[in-house]
Amino acid sequence: MSGYLLLIISAVLVNNFVLTRFLGICPFLGVSRKMATAIGMSGAVVFVMTLAAAVTWLLEHYALAPFDLAYLRTIAFILVIATFVQFVEYLLKKFSPTLHQGLGLFLPLITTNCAVLGLAVLNIREGHRFMEALVFALGAALGFALALILFTSLRERIDRANPPQAFRGAAIALITAGLLSLAFMGFAGLVKI
Repeated sequence: MSGYLLLIISAVLVNNFVLTRFLGICPFLGVSRKMATAIGMSGAVVFVMTLAAAVTWLLEHYALAPFDLAYLRTIAFILVIATFVQFVEYLLKKFSPTLHQGLGLFLPLITTNCAVLGLAVLNIREGHRFMEALVFALGAALGFALALILFTSLRERIDRANPPQAFRGAAIALITAGLLSLAFMGFAGLVKI
């Protein structure tokens, strides 16, 4: 049980997909202007990452590897991820049209979000067993959500602070993301896995 806890802490803080591995930057920067859209994207990514990790692990171990079809891994994983993204998009359109509209183009981009695909590939490369893959996926998704929500709260606060003209928009967003990344790199020695 402590191994799973260490795996979650490692994925959330030490090896955060956005702030230390630099995966999933597009939605991280794209939906971080309003807290409602950041929370919606976080929920969608947690759902897609966790379920896609389970299905891609099963697909790898029961279809691709046994039949020597590893060359189809990337396309198969993207199809699995796209299926879950379409399901989330359908649910949001039906039950929360405002959030669906707020996420806009960034919701379908979860399909090509390198954090989601990177997680599936890392699970295979690291040789995680099924439960480890699920726990790692949950931790990585929660780490993505934590980074996105922290960054959004910082961006909202900075926008209200009226920064100098040269630092408005993308400039201050990238500086803030860099500083947040440096802060998370302070966790580097916390867990060794």
